[in-house]
Amino acid sequence: MKETDNSEKNNLHPRNLHRSHYDFELLITNCPELKPFVAINIHGIETIDFSNPLAVKALNKALLQTYYDIQDWDIPKNYLCPPIPGRTDYIHYLADLLAETNNGVIPQGSSVLGLDIGTGANCIYPILGNAIYDWSFVGTDIDENAIENCSKIIEANPKLIDAISLQQQTEARFIFKNIITPEDRFTFTMCNPPFHSSAEDANQSTLRKISNLTKERKKTNPVLNFGGHNAELWCDGGEIGFVTQMIYESSKFAMQCLWFTTLVSKRENLSSIYKTLNKVNASSIKTIDMAQGQKTSRIIAWTFLSESQQKAWKFENS
Repeated sequence: MKETDNSEKNNLHPRNLHRSHYDFELLITNCPELKPFVAINIHGIETIDFSNPLAVKALNKALLQTYYDIQDWDIPKNYLCPPIPGRTDYIHYLADLLAETNNGVIPQGSSVLGLDIGTGANCIYPILGNAIYDWSFVGTDIDENAIENCSKIIEANPKLIDAISLQQQTEARFIFKNIITPEDRFTFTMCNPPFHSSAEDANQSTLRKISNLTKERKKTNPVLNFGGHNAELWCDGGEIGFVTQMIYESSKFAMQCLWFTTLVSKRENLSSIYKTLNKVNASSIKTIDMAQGQKTSRIIAWTFLSESQQKAWKFENS
């Protein structure tokens, strides 16, 4: 017998549309391909198997169609399939950050320009940021196939064509170099960096996720099961190496961006990150705690602009 789950996910941002249990009846109405993956669990609640990448992708399609007017979205096999609620939270917390120097008003409209570092094949942050706040984005990635898939998503959803542009980073050792030109002026940058320092580390982490979800360790290809291409999951130096490089590069473009931001998954990396930010003379550093699925994460935001320069930043459409 199916029961109704009226509980709220209180760890999500107050404006997040996904704080309540998924309305699978509504989602299936909008996206019938989700139906085969929905079942009633031992608690009598409708859900999906979150260790099944096809089920997660179908859920994402349904959520994007139902709540964000994205009618055509897909990703290639073996690429990261992002959980929509957690990605939405990042967007909302960015909006709050921007409101702090805009008289408490969240700036909306195309004059807000975000730079998404490592947009992946899913293009999820630009899609959500545009759908929720009408922001514009530049999405970058080192993976040509990921950029090509994002281009297909944009072309299949005409409302995104003028809102999202794409640029491939041709040199993997750089983050902002080759991307930010002297004429560019970004409201913010955002990034979900590779968490792991090697493929083996990434695979072990994914096996732990599978074990937690299924309560038993399965003999399966972890990358295939959860999704995630090499560049999305790991890089030399891991999360701390990537974020450190990002901070040093950000100082070269100090006056061209209001806020640089990134997710930081590992709490033990914070001390080193703060030291690096102080070395490059960031004028303001903020740590924003947030939930990412079953674990906690946080956004680190920094700016090189003085308080008066921050307040002078113009949001034409707000």
